[in-house]
Amino acid sequence: MSLARQHRERILAAQTVASLEMEGGLPGVPATLGELASDAASQAQGQMTLRLVHDLQRLKQIQSIEQKIAAKREMLPEYRAWIVGLLSAAEQTGRGVQDDILPTIMIWLIDTGQYEDALPLIDYVLRFNIALPTRYERTAPALIVEEIAEAAIKAQALGVSFPLGVLEQVEQLIGKADMHDQIRAKLHKAIGVELADRAEEIDGAAPEFAPAVEGALAHLRRAQQLHDRAGVKDRVRRLEKSIASNTQQAGPDQTDKAG
Repeated sequence: MSLARQHRERILAAQTVASLEMEGGLPGVPATLGELASDAASQAQGQMTLRLVHDLQRLKQIQSIEQKIAAKREMLPEYRAWIVGLLSAAEQTGRGVQDDILPTIMIWLIDTGQYEDALPLIDYVLRFNIALPTRYERTAPALIVEEIAEAAIKAQALGVSFPLGVLEQVEQLIGKADMHDQIRAKLHKAIGVELADRAEEIDGAAPEFAPAVEGALAHLRRAQQLHDRAGVKDRVRRLEKSIASNTQQAGPDQTDKAG
């Protein structure tokens, strides 16, 4: 994509949102395409929608999940300028646009493991209550939490760390959004395991060890509370045992110092 085209798409995407402010729309309420005042912006939106339809048809013809992910990674740059324009304008106007493009790109970024890039889109979707395209059966909060948490849990099972900042930001953005308890439990498990892995790298005698373990336990226990089969019982026992063991070892030392 040329620089000129990127600039044009950013501007037109911004116009789809900025033009709504002139119509007196309510802040925080997603607009529909029919509300767009700019003909150029509306036309550009139509072109982006056609591109998405074409790409979705291409993906439908691919059976391999691995190849689908590779195809999505190849397609994503074509939408980047448009998405940047939407996000920029939304920040200025407090308005979002209800369509299929941005939530689809959000999901593709998650699918391809580009979690940091997905976070601004997650914020947009949740803040403006943008519905997912009808082809998705889950609500936006449920899909976001489950897909990212499961990716984290899968990585952790292989001994690979997952970006803790991403998990914590997702937890913050989701807030009290309604979803099945089992799904939210996965997020607490993912955060708890990541914190536990980090805590276990700390010397047990260090003052920061106990707070680190307690932080991990808080999430793991919450996961257990939300879903009895969350698969965290053994990790909770191990952490509790490590705290008890270090407490016992600290006792004699403190007694010797006192004497």
